[in-house]
Amino acid sequence: MPSLRKGWNIQTRVIGALMIRELTTRFGRENIGFLWVMVEPLLFAVLVGLLWRAMKGPLEYGVDIIAFVVTGYIPLVFFRSSVSRAVSSFTANGSLMYHRQIKVLDLILVRFLIELIGHMMAYLVIALALGAFGLFPRPHDLGFLLLGWAYYGLFTFAITLVIAPLSEMSDVLEKVIPVTTYLMVPFSGAFYLVSALYPDAAAVVLYSPPVHGMEMMRYGVFGPSIDPRYDYLYPLQFSLPCITLGLLLCRLVRRRLVVE
Repeated sequence: MPSLRKGWNIQTRVIGALMIRELTTRFGRENIGFLWVMVEPLLFAVLVGLLWRAMKGPLEYGVDIIAFVVTGYIPLVFFRSSVSRAVSSFTANGSLMYHRQIKVLDLILVRFLIELIGHMMAYLVIALALGAFGLFPRPHDLGFLLLGWAYYGLFTFAITLVIAPLSEMSDVLEKVIPVTTYLMVPFSGAFYLVSALYPDAAAVVLYSPPVHGMEMMRYGVFGPSIDPRYDYLYPLQFSLPCITLGLLLCRLVRRRLVVE
C-alpha cells in the first residue's frame, strides 16, 4: 500500500507538470494565456447559438434555442479538439520519454484532461452568463448532467487512445482526421433530440455512444420535457473495449518509439 501511494503521488506530479508544460507551449504567457482553452469553445458556441436564433427563432424543441445549441456544441467541439490533439502526440513530446517516470499514456492523458477541463469550464461560464439573462435554465438534475459528461468524456478518451498510436503508425491518418471528425456531427446528438427523430433514424443514432451521453446532459439541464433516450450500459460496452485496444496499441508503439 505505501508503494502504491508513492507511485500515485509521483504520477500525479508528473501529470501536473506535463499539463503546465503543455499549456505554456500552446498558449504562452501573454494575454490571457491558458484561459484560451476555455474562451475558444465559448466563443464558437455563442456565435453558433446566435446564428441559430437568427435563422430559427427563440425556441427549439420547446427550450431556448441558444441554450439548446450551447449544450450540444461545446461537447462536440471538445470531442473534435481532443481527437485533433491526439494526432502525433508522441512525436511532439517524444523527447520527454527520456524520463523514466513519463509513460506514453501520460502524453495522451494530459492533452485529454486539458481539453476536458477547458470545455467544462466553458460550459459552466456560458451557462452562468446566459442564466443571468434568463436564457439558460437552472439544471433539472446536476447529477445527470455530470454523468452525461462522464459518458461523453469516456467515449472521447477511448477514441483518442486509439487515434494517438495509430497516427504514429501511419502519416495518412494525420491528413484524414480533420475531415473525418466532421462525420461526428450527425452522430453526436449535438443539434437534435432523439425523441424528435423518426423511429428508424432514432434507432440508428442510438448506436452512437456519445448520443447517450448527450441525451443525459440534456436531461440534466432541461428535464423530462425533452423525453430523453439513453442507455447506461451500451456506451460502456463500446468504450471499454476501445480503451483496451488503445492500451495495446500504445504498448506496441512504445516499443518502436525512438527516444532522442
